[in-house]
Amino acid sequence: MKVPSCVVVAAAFVSSALAAPMVVERQGITDVDVLQYALTLEHLENVFYKGAIEKFPESAFLAANFSSAYYNNLKYIVHDEEQHVELLTSALTAAGATPVAACQYSFPYTDPKSFVTLSSVLEGVGVSAYLGGAGLITSKAYLSVAASILVTEALHTAVQRYNGGEIAPASPYGTALSLNPVYTLAASFITSCPSTNAALPVQAFPALTATQGIPAAPGITFTFSVAKALPSSYFVTFVSGLAITSVTPSMQGSMISAVIPATAMGQTYAFITNANVTGTLMDSMVLFGPAILEVTPPSPTFDISLQ
Repeated sequence: MKVPSCVVVAAAFVSSALAAPMVVERQGITDVDVLQYALTLEHLENVFYKGAIEKFPESAFLAANFSSAYYNNLKYIVHDEEQHVELLTSALTAAGATPVAACQYSFPYTDPKSFVTLSSVLEGVGVSAYLGGAGLITSKAYLSVAASILVTEALHTAVQRYNGGEIAPASPYGTALSLNPVYTLAASFITSCPSTNAALPVQAFPALTATQGIPAAPGITFTFSVAKALPSSYFVTFVSGLAITSVTPSMQGSMISAVIPATAMGQTYAFITNANVTGTLMDSMVLFGPAILEVTPPSPTFDISLQ
């Protein structure tokens, strides 16, 4: 699998124009595989949100300076995620497949504020997953369903980013990720899955850890760490929106140090790669990652005369 190919909503007519960030290669992956993968992610979000609603009453969110309007939106998000699970389950059953069941999870939030921060990240990954999975879907009907879910996940992302104090539309473009990077991120929350679940055509990469506080900004030096040995030559590659930018790193003790490029805006994914990526990022290039950075975007610019 390669890192994606196109934005789902516009897949029918702009896929070639958006080929730079990611390339998709099916390698025997079926539409049922993609639906099972999507259901795996929707189960995670469904359990994540219901756990927070069960744990924290509205009063806890109000005490943490979130509004009643936010809590009402949160209840709609919980409803949406359940609907996504039910829809994908029905689609897989209709296709003659046994839908994967929910796994057991561990989510590192302790209060409403840390929950909202984590939900912003998870929703961003969900959007990236649907964008990146688009090129693997052959059925136009399934692609339309995926696009419909993507729109809703993007709305969830905007709600969580705004209420978490981040710029909601931090980048003009969504960031697509292929199956393996998304699974690498999701797997960090999964403790176990039913043995009866169908095997997914995915493999997690070795972890890359961001060892510096967020948010970050272009031009700032950021540090990372890995648990395994690094090769003699490698790069830190940032994926953000439609841009992929490789940076030559340096070492600060045991830490990998790299300057965040100007192309990084909002939720950005960092990889350790074995090559200076100039056009497309393929799974074969990835050594570690992704790590997630929240990069403060530059001030918006626009030309009033352009109409």
